Parts: sequence; structure tokens; C-alpha cells
Amino acid sequence: MDDEAMIARRRGAMTGGTPPGRSRGRLADEVYDTLLGQLMSLRIEPGSRVTIDVLARELGVSQTPIRDALNRMEAEGLVVRVPHAGYRIPPQITRHRFEDMLELRLLLEPAAARRSAERASLKQVAGLRRMLGEMAELEGGDGLMAYGAFGLRDAAFHDLVALSAENQVIREALARLHTHVHLFRLAHDTQVTHLAMAEHEEVLAAIAARDPDAAAYAMRRHILLSGERFRRLFDEAKDADAMAVEA
Repeated sequence: MDDEAMIARRRGAMTGGTPPGRSRGRLADEVYDTLLGQLMSLRIEPGSRVTIDVLARELGVSQTPIRDALNRMEAEGLVVRVPHAGYRIPPQITRHRFEDMLELRLLLEPAAARRSAERASLKQVAGLRRMLGEMAELEGGDGLMAYGAFGLRDAAFHDLVALSAENQVIREALARLHTHVHLFRLAHDTQVTHLAMAEHEEVLAAIAARDPDAAAYAMRRHILLSGERFRRLFDEAKDADAMAVEA
């Protein structure tokens, strides 16, 4: 399977689409949706252990759809497989790690956007446009499931930019971070999705116009503004903890 076919398949999984040979109504998809909602709502706590047999009992299904759903979630960085011990939810991102991730993204992603403007095929530009269309359908949607799905589409958009840049090392480095997955667990704010959409559109416009400088600038601006938004969330959480201690 070539890279474009692989990203199309991953995009289907990330966005709730139906990959070849998989019925949309399959029980595994329903289990996935349920678990994603619990993860985004923090009902499943960061750092906690997740076992297949326990989930099967809680959800009243067999272990097979649980395994299928967890395999999808592992590919997306939502859970981590622990040998001989099931799965574990990644810990909530710390402020220090967030700043490290931001620094690395500022080094890699503007470069990827620049290369994308130079190298992206018409098919890849159309794919980026379709992704933004899918994100727009979820923008401001009700419920944690919609918010979580938007976060995964956000990650897929950035991955598509890296893919079209034709630099596999940058793409792999960004994929290992799973930055978006971690950040979107911090808050459920429709303003975050609205602002991200406008910034993504600026990135895409520059790539489609074959303007490398504008694409790099738009991506850098997006990452910096996103960083400011999420810094406020860390500050609010710190203030809330301080108030709790004083009380």
C-alpha cells in the first residue's frame, strides 16, 4: 500500500469514515465512539489502565469489537499497548512537555508547509480541502464525541501537510508526538475549533497558491496562536488548583 492509500485509510479511521470492507454500523465503530467520548470527557482518566475483559463487561459486548476499537485508538495515539497488561491511557500532558512539543513543531511544521507549497500534487491539495470540509461539519458541534472527532481531524490535516511535503522524517517525528490528541483532551471549547479552522484555511490557501513563504508563515502563525490558547488552559488549571488548596 503506497503512502497516499495509507493516509486515505488512516483518514477514514480518524474521521469515523468507513474503510474498505468495513460496515459503518459495525459494533466496533460504536465501541470506538463510546470510548472516544469517555476519553475526551476524562471519564477514562489519564494514566489509567484499560483491559479488554473489563470493557467487554461494562459495554455488554464480546471482546472482538473491543479489540478492534482499541487497535484503532492505539494507531491514533489515544491508548498505549502494554505487553501482557492490556492498554493504558497516556498521562495528561504537562506544561513542560507542551512547551517542548511547541518548540519542535515550530522547527518542523513551517518547513513542512513550505515544502508542501512546492511539492503537493493537485490530488493532495484537494485532499487537504476535503479535510477542512469535514472539520467544518463538526465545528461547534454538540457533545464530546464531535469535539474529539474534530481533534483527530486536526491531527490528520497536519499529517496530510507533512505527507505532501514529501519528507518522511518530518512526518514520522510529528506523528510520534500525537500533539493534537493530547491537547484536545485539555478543554472542550468551541472557540478552539473555530479559530483553528480559520488558521488552517490560511495554510491551505498558501499551499494551493504555491506560495512557500506564505505557507511557512501561516503555519508558524497557527502554531504560535494555538500555543497561546493552550497556555491559557494550563494557567487556568493552575489557578483552579491554587484556589482548591486555599479552600
